[in-house]
Amino acid sequence: MINKLVIISNESIFKDDNIFYCDNIDMKSIPEGLKKNFEVLLIGRKSKVKRSHKIDLLKVKMASNMFSFLIDIFKTFKDKKKKYLLISITPYTFLASLLLFIFRKNFFVYLRSNGYEEYKCILGFIGPFLYHIMFTIVAWKAKLISCRSHLLNGKFGKIVSPSQLSEKWFLFHQRADINEIELLYVGRIKIEKGVFSLLKILKNLKIDVKLSIIGVGKNNKNEINQKNVKVIDFENKNDAIIKMYDTHNIFILPSFTESHPQVLDESLARRRPVIVFEDISHVIGDRKGVFVSKRDAISLSKTINYIMSNYQSIQERIMENALPTKANFLKEMVNIIEEN
Repeated sequence: MINKLVIISNESIFKDDNIFYCDNIDMKSIPEGLKKNFEVLLIGRKSKVKRSHKIDLLKVKMASNMFSFLIDIFKTFKDKKKKYLLISITPYTFLASLLLFIFRKNFFVYLRSNGYEEYKCILGFIGPFLYHIMFTIVAWKAKLISCRSHLLNGKFGKIVSPSQLSEKWFLFHQRADINEIELLYVGRIKIEKGVFSLLKILKNLKIDVKLSIIGVGKNNKNEINQKNVKVIDFENKNDAIIKMYDTHNIFILPSFTESHPQVLDESLARRRPVIVFEDISHVIGDRKGVFVSKRDAISLSKTINYIMSNYQSIQERIMENALPTKANFLKEMVNIIEEN
């Protein structure tokens, strides 16, 4: 008999002709991957705006407000054999955890980002304090799963290696054109992602650089009007994304906060060097081919010049990486949920 799993998230979901869409790749890949082992119900927030990723899932509930969100969760309590997985700690999932606790439901919480840093970017100095309160209460009863040990904040939890990499990412590598400096960023265009900080730095560079931004979700295209910078709509196809990595020679991740950015591994899988700023140097781990720059024009110029001057040897080191795969990640998640 297949176990039933309810996945609860704060993420916004859009419905169009009985097809569901989201912006966050985890909201797509985790439910889709786990449905092979569980009967999955996904509960999220209702969006009025179309999102980037199509979710291949039959059972999805979208709440228009906090009350209906909690009601949707409450309705699942009729079946006592259901298991629950909360994605990240947010006000919505925090209240969901309280509801699950009150009705004595066992649940998992998957921590995929640093809530302390994210809340600081969004709310300022009070953000980490609010997150700490939610984290402390949730961690008291939840079984924690995390992509990084430091996200557990000293609490016990299982560590997994998130990945979206299928076999396609490791095949048919295209030779990099290094005649021009072609930077690539793939992700959401938000303040905490450091995109606008990067644009300011590029204005002060003394070297010729082109930047392509593959915007996921609601793009602030009107806010980006800069020489040698182009914003490209995200196309939710592996082949299209792989081609974008192949037609650029350096990937840059300007985020102020990250825990396990999927795009870092995607770039390395296509043998493209990566630049990150000091704020998120912890994401490198033992990966080869990732370089750290200070968040200023002089340091970034030096880093770019070093990469371009040593491109072939850097690519050889990148090939030594043992990158996690999507199949292994989902296997880890299934084993943790089934064992508990």
